[in-house]
Amino acid sequence: MPKTIDVTELVLRDAHQSLMATRMAMEDMIPACADIDQAGYWSVECWGGATFDACIRFLNEDPWERLRQFRKLLPNSRLQMLLRGQNLLGYRHYEDTVVDRFVDKAAENGMDVFRVFDALNDIRNLRRAVAAVRRTGKHAQGTICYTISPLHTPGDFVEMAEKLLDLGCDSICIKDMAALLKPQPAYEIVKGIKDTCGQDVRVHVHVHATTGVTLVSLMKAIEAGADCVDTAISSLSLGPGHNPTESLVEMLEGTGFETKLDKSRLIRLKKYFAGIRPRYKEFLSNITGVETEIFDSQIPGGMLSNMESQLKQQGAGDRMDEVLLEVPRVRADAGFPPLVTPSSQIVGTQAVFNVMMGRYHVLTGEFADLMLGYYGETIGPRDRHLVELAHKQTGKPPINGRPADLLKPEWHELRDATVELAGSNGSDEDVLTYAMFPKVAPKFFATRDQGPRNLGKDPGTQPAAAPVAAPVQAPAAANGKGPARTPITYDVKLNGKTHKVTVAPAP
Repeated sequence: MPKTIDVTELVLRDAHQSLMATRMAMEDMIPACADIDQAGYWSVECWGGATFDACIRFLNEDPWERLRQFRKLLPNSRLQMLLRGQNLLGYRHYEDTVVDRFVDKAAENGMDVFRVFDALNDIRNLRRAVAAVRRTGKHAQGTICYTISPLHTPGDFVEMAEKLLDLGCDSICIKDMAALLKPQPAYEIVKGIKDTCGQDVRVHVHVHATTGVTLVSLMKAIEAGADCVDTAISSLSLGPGHNPTESLVEMLEGTGFETKLDKSRLIRLKKYFAGIRPRYKEFLSNITGVETEIFDSQIPGGMLSNMESQLKQQGAGDRMDEVLLEVPRVRADAGFPPLVTPSSQIVGTQAVFNVMMGRYHVLTGEFADLMLGYYGETIGPRDRHLVELAHKQTGKPPINGRPADLLKPEWHELRDATVELAGSNGSDEDVLTYAMFPKVAPKFFATRDQGPRNLGKDPGTQPAAAPVAAPVQAPAAANGKGPARTPITYDVKLNGKTHKVTVAPAP
């Protein structure tokens, strides 16, 4: 009998996040839910990542209500989310009791599987969230952010899997956010985890398709013992997205493995989303082919297009090659962090600043915090000179402990601020929405009663809104004495959104 390989379908979350900037409206997902629910998936990823942000920033949609709707529409499915550990779904670390409450409320509203990751693979930043998931009785999936560097080896990732299992994780996910996982390392890491941690340990593999090699990587991972792989229905796949679900099904024929997915339902889903995709044309990624250059720059596809746009706005589009060379250097100086939200944006923006203004003449606030340890520990040492420069610019001391240990209890303060906002209902869910997006939530609460907004280009729908900036710390002058005399304004892409940052070269 063939071995059954489980599949997680990504079309309701990461597929449209990767291909169309997370703009798909809930009403365009509802008609597909019956087929998704009956297709035979192990889980359906439908929440977390950037969906929470996009719901309140662009779609005027309550993300908690979206989760409740999915719970009703997918009664036979495990619902899965992506959780950024101590960052939750925001872009800073949150105090432990806020993490507890978020997990409790997500579980209460219908979430089943919590895929928990940290951008730096710092186990300390995962501990609280994993413990919170375990208390709810839901599935805690510990996540390894895959990356490559002179310091990373397959053995390092196997060792991390052991640590995640020690936290009590129910399964392990290898998360390849930039399509860097080549077939042989995929085999070695999965086999290493199985041999070291036990054959009964569930191993899931998540890859993007950008470099064109990762469908083969999924095959090798399956041969090594992977239990579940992530795919997206073909009409919302490839490019900076994921490998097609139907291709996986066909690839396994005659191999001793099978998915047991309902192919007739997959075809219906393919046709349905093929009809939806053109409505979001203005949000679609420009990356439609293969980007093998990522193996050198290690820059995720969406980050590439953001930096290219950033440079063109400054009349420096011809300097993209310089930036691609600079990103690995900045990453090495920072201790070789994986490039995933938010570390990818931090490193990428610093690389652009280095090319445009001279190497480290200006440090962004986020890069300074990264160098000082306020995001956690990296696998390699940070450049000592840059740590000193970051300390001089910010006045903050370097830290070696868990960043969240420095945070004071904040729940009651967050609740008090939330209940004062027009349109807030005072629920824990609203408090958590405000906690993660304090500048966006007030506007959302005030307009929530107007109902969700569909940005798809059907006749009669309103035009899509322009991107709005996410909070970002302004960079400081390199001499620590304030901005230089001739400021320049850059349109900086951070977390997929545009923010105007005015900086100046140091004297």
